[in-house]
Amino acid sequence: MSENTDNERPGSARRWPASSRRSEVAPFIAMDVLRDAKALETDGRRILHLEVGQPGAPTPEGVRVAVDAALSEGRIGYTEALGTTPLRERIARHYRDAYGVDVSPSRIVVTTGSSAAFVLSFLAAFDVGGRIALPAPGYPAYRNIISAMGLETVWLETNERSRWAPTADMLDEAAASGRLDGILVASPANPSGTVVAPDQMEALMTRARELGMWFVSDEIYHGLTYGAPCDTALQHDENAIVINSFSKYYCMTGWRIGWMVVPEALVRPIERLAQNIYISPPALSQVAALAAFDCTEELERNKAVYAKNREILMGALPALGFDKVLPMDGAFYAYVDVGRFTNDSGEFADRMLREAGVATTPGLDFDPVRGNRFLRISFAGPTAEIEEAVGSLERWLKR
Repeated sequence: MSENTDNERPGSARRWPASSRRSEVAPFIAMDVLRDAKALETDGRRILHLEVGQPGAPTPEGVRVAVDAALSEGRIGYTEALGTTPLRERIARHYRDAYGVDVSPSRIVVTTGSSAAFVLSFLAAFDVGGRIALPAPGYPAYRNIISAMGLETVWLETNERSRWAPTADMLDEAAASGRLDGILVASPANPSGTVVAPDQMEALMTRARELGMWFVSDEIYHGLTYGAPCDTALQHDENAIVINSFSKYYCMTGWRIGWMVVPEALVRPIERLAQNIYISPPALSQVAALAAFDCTEELERNKAVYAKNREILMGALPALGFDKVLPMDGAFYAYVDVGRFTNDSGEFADRMLREAGVATTPGLDFDPVRGNRFLRISFAGPTAEIEEAVGSLERWLKR
């Protein structure tokens, strides 16, 4: 008979080791809001989801057809760690067609969503203690991945004068505080929707190059702009680390497939990391991604829906009292100043969810200093739901 342990005795409490310090990152508040919204739906409430950056449109039909065909062939196995050759070649062709930039397929890395691309690029480019400049407001997972890896975030506080985009002067100010190893810039940005103007991008990348740092460009909202020109960083510096995804424009969030373009010097380091951490990107998702490039007509129809939703909000938000809205050049977000209503956007968003049935994301997810005055509203869903949400908010605010 085996010896009884504390863990086996009824009523005893085993003392477990503490979780790691690197796991002590802030929650992704948008996902917390989604969890709470789903719980209310389970209780029978009607909830309008304006909290997550997820297209309301389904996966394109051509993608589904290609995946059905692949499934009918049987076995779905591992692929190369950097992705299949046909997909890497097609991504390289995309850069020629969309931007006039020649990129060797050997520099393309297919990843398990853009999230894996950030992990791989940070691991390959930065050692523990590295200091990375991030614009605020910005996507929360950047700083949380950086923290978990033992890196340090150095904030670039954007403002209305810069149209909420980082500038070379801001980078100089940050560099004055100590060595910088890299900078990450998103254009179009989440949550503001700001597109960095080509001349501003050129100046920023030039200064980063002079300071000897890596430039990481988050381009996952490329394809979703509304009149503003949107360069790839590769048009300004072939040694930029460019990250993109099939989640947003291509309506494939759940497929978890993205890509990177990296300098030749990082290809083998990233390949070694990818082999050990992920083995390979999902094979079926790579089939889907390859097919997505041939679905432009359907995807442009989806984009037209976002554009219509954007126009609705641009008119409705000021009428509701949200008269300070950051640029909505691209992506599918409105980042609004709610300071006239509250100094606690988290509490405000929670009441909005529970009383009005409209889920939004508090600004503290994106800006730990000024975010208490802001909310992010996603307009990626169906137009009817955007209109319904506007009506619900109007009634709620008049109570």
